Amino acid sequence: MKTFNLCFLLVNLAIVVYSLPISPPTEEEEALAETYLKKFFNLTDETGPMFRRGPSQRSRKVSEMQRFFGLKVTGTLDAETVQMMKKPRCGLPDVQLGRFTTFDNLKWQTNQLTYRIENYTPDMSVAEVDNSIERALQVWAKVSPLRFTRMYHGTADIMISFGNRNHGDFYPFDGPEGTLAHAFSPGADIGGDAHFDDDEDFTFSSTRGFNLFLVAAHEFGHSLGLSHSKDPGALMFPMYSYTEPSTFSLPRDDITGIQYIYGPNPDVNPNPDKPDPTPASTPDACDPTLVLDAVTTLRGDKMFFKGRFFWRIYPQSSKPQQNLIKTFWPELPDNINAAYESQLSDRVFLFKDRQVWALYGYDIVPGYPKNLKSLGLPRTVKKVDAALYDEHSRKALFFVGNNYYRLVESSLSLQAIEFFVTFSMYSMLPLYIDVKSITISLIVLLP
Repeated sequence: MKTFNLCFLLVNLAIVVYSLPISPPTEEEEALAETYLKKFFNLTDETGPMFRRGPSQRSRKVSEMQRFFGLKVTGTLDAETVQMMKKPRCGLPDVQLGRFTTFDNLKWQTNQLTYRIENYTPDMSVAEVDNSIERALQVWAKVSPLRFTRMYHGTADIMISFGNRNHGDFYPFDGPEGTLAHAFSPGADIGGDAHFDDDEDFTFSSTRGFNLFLVAAHEFGHSLGLSHSKDPGALMFPMYSYTEPSTFSLPRDDITGIQYIYGPNPDVNPNPDKPDPTPASTPDACDPTLVLDAVTTLRGDKMFFKGRFFWRIYPQSSKPQQNLIKTFWPELPDNINAAYESQLSDRVFLFKDRQVWALYGYDIVPGYPKNLKSLGLPRTVKKVDAALYDEHSRKALFFVGNNYYRLVESSLSLQAIEFFVTFSMYSMLPLYIDVKSITISLIVLLP
């Protein structure tokens, strides 16, 4: 597969786009936005003359939030912005725009820290909570000189507790979902302490609810001096995103941040035959060696998938916005094989191995994922390498090895296969396909 500069590509691709009506926010959504922006982006009540030049403070704060999360910057409460405000997250504000950030260089003056678990959530066994907390602390100890010792009585550096609503620190929780937990930067008294909202459903190894290990590892980053990161692949990104705990590895941005404060781990890897895995880095759209997994459009937005991430570019902007796939669709897998949009059915189809998912806007269509054979593909097809849709013929093409399969689409479903032929190295495409509709798909088809 050929490589290319995605920055250049994003600016120059020409794709057919269309738009749908935008509904104004409801009173409930307006109230949510007011609370959210005050809590996380330092929105204050405006005073002074009733009419001023320029955008209002709320509009500026909405724009600030949209930039932080890689959304389309409109300064208005569009549906995508409201959806982001409703996602479960950490309770600390997002007032700094950058990769890893610190609390004005607040840090512990010793590398030997203590912690104490004051109480437990009824969602998990005592052993599961103990294990989750210990592993979450070791995430940071593994890449720094910090060492943690558990205390069972008295006051530790990091006091860990579960509570709900008003729980004694003047920062009340908000009930199920919303704010999952919060922690305080290093210091005396409440400094370093981590509080978890007991109205949440915390889990040990299940994908349901919220994995305590992942939530705790994020909060302990705050306890050690890290603020939020703008990097969507970082553990310190404010939104909760599920990652398989058994294979979790601290991303590069977080390692850079904690080592900026405390330095690297001075201990030599005790098992040189099994070196530590290379920390995951967030892919750069401007990397000239970047190879994409899949590309498609979604109601006018261009979407590019790579690993755990996807970029979007809007019709009004040439700047790509990067996000984690699971931030928008927790149920979708990483490393998408292929994708295409059907404007006839207003759905985007995403392929991974033997399964296909369908999106309607930013919602997964009920009943998905489905097996590839539900599209009429033979049982021998183990995955789709690439896909595209021709809006004029209303046919979808699926590329599998040196073959391609053509499907005729009705308004809401895909019908039986018409035919398949040998397609040597994808060196040519059927002449009836509109070039504008396939330009983006050629990226993943060219050898």
